[in-house]
Parts: sequence; C-alpha cells; structure tokens
Amino acid sequence: MPFLELTLPCTEVQQPRYERALEDVGALAVTLADAHADAPDEQAIFEPGVGQTPLWGEMTLTALFPADTPSELLLHALAAHDEGLDWSRAQFREIEDQDWERAWMDQYEPLKFGARTWIVPWNHELPEGADAADAAVVRLDPGLAFGSGTHPTTALCLQWLDALAGEGLIADREVLDFGCGSGILALAALKLGAARAVGVDNDPQAVAATLDNAQRNGVESRMRVHLPDDAPRASYPVVVANILASALIELAEVIGNRVAPGGRLALSGILAGQEDEVIAAYADRFDALHAERLDDWMRVTGIRRG
Repeated sequence: MPFLELTLPCTEVQQPRYERALEDVGALAVTLADAHADAPDEQAIFEPGVGQTPLWGEMTLTALFPADTPSELLLHALAAHDEGLDWSRAQFREIEDQDWERAWMDQYEPLKFGARTWIVPWNHELPEGADAADAAVVRLDPGLAFGSGTHPTTALCLQWLDALAGEGLIADREVLDFGCGSGILALAALKLGAARAVGVDNDPQAVAATLDNAQRNGVESRMRVHLPDDAPRASYPVVVANILASALIELAEVIGNRVAPGGRLALSGILAGQEDEVIAAYADRFDALHAERLDDWMRVTGIRRG
C-alpha cells in the first residue's frame, strides 16, 4: 500500500515542535536524518532512543501519512496547530510500503525495559539476557501502527508493566491496552504472565497489526482486539492508555470506568507540563496519582478507588 511522505528541513531546536505537530495531525511515523549527510545511504533515526537526542544541529524530518491524505489540507491543519512553524518548505511524494518496512528493519535494535522485558525485532538474534528463562520477550514488527518501544511514552509504559509484574500484579490477570497501536503493551503484559489481554484502537490498521503481532508471538488465543464501538464494557485490574493528553482528558470517564476497584492505571502520551491537567481529570476516581518523566514525556499512574 502506498503512503504520502512529507519531508522538510528543521533544526534540533525546532524538531520537537515539528514532530509534535505531525503526530497530532495523524502521522503514522516520523524519522530524522542529517541534513548535511554526503553519503547516499545516511541512516535515519527512528523515534530517538530512550535517553537519546538527535546528533545533528540541522536535520531533515520525514513523516508518513495515508496515501489518500490531501496535502494542502494537511498543510492547513499543521499551520493551524502551530502558527509559529514554517511549513512552506514541506515537500510531498508518494512512496511504497516496502520502503518503510525495509528502513525500519534495518534500524531497529533489541531494547530492554525494567528487569526482564525485551522488545526484539523479527530479524534480530536474541541478545544476551533475552534468552534467560524468565525473560519476557516480545518479537515485534510494528508495521504501520505506532509503537516500537523506542519512543519515551511507550518506554514509560513498558517499564511500568515490568515493575507491576515484579510486584506480582500482572500474573493471571486481564490487562486492557487502550489505544493499542502495534499491540506492544498488551503483548508485553501477556509475556509477563497476564492471563488475557484486550486491545482497543480506533484505527483498523492498528487492530490488524496487533492481531498479526499476537499471532507471531504465539499468544493469539489470549488476545482480543476491538474497535471502540465493539469493545466490551468490562472493567480490568490493569489498564494502560498510551494516547495523547487531550484524548486522555476527554476520555477520563470512559478510561476510568474500565479500571476495576483497586486496579492499576497508567496513562502516557503526555508532554511535560500537561500532567497536572491529566491528574485533575482522574482525581475523582483514583488515589496515589503520580507522574513520572522521561525526556519531555510523562506517565501518570494511579489506583482506582474503592
């Protein structure tokens, strides 16, 4: 399937604002590359790694959108999102699916989160430690859906799930991944011992990617994935939602009601500075609300009251 590719130059200082705007208007993926690279095979950075920042003062930023996205309407949406950014140098072209998949597979490396959670791409050998008997290894091909583990929001959630498992709060329980994307968080929960996982996402591509990844990891019998209208109105002892802060606030009642009394909740996709508003939206239902920061992103956790 083809995609619409947007490319534009930016500086290291501007990059977070550009990337935030692109993600907020629906970019499927964002990559960065050195603007002054002479080598034709200069490698890109895919979602800068945990604790890392781009190495270049000037870079080329590339974003992927569905092929049927109108470029002019997209530029209008971006300009309205952040009027202080210059989108006049943006260029567009149509690219094929295999271009993205090949680049991702070339760049992605195994990553460890917490004590025993590993995210390992399909084309990579298990690194030392990931072959341990108690290692929770997710073999992932995120395809087009967001969620490869490298973005701080995903990393924060994976670390939280790993810590819960260490406290004995994952084993034999059911976990809800609200806004599942590639299914990475639900899959990690299953590998950490959850009895079942439920994924919910409003993007049919994310639903397909999650089901595919569940099958490849051999956990499809314990995974269910739904579009929001088809999702069960059940409550769960563990709920994680890695979506935008605005959506977390708007859906506070929906998400809050999915957490069983005494259950644990993690919210991410929150930029630093937005956490107080998110906490306020959940304070009427949750105790022990706490914010944790990684780079410019926050995770809010809490325990459902009563």
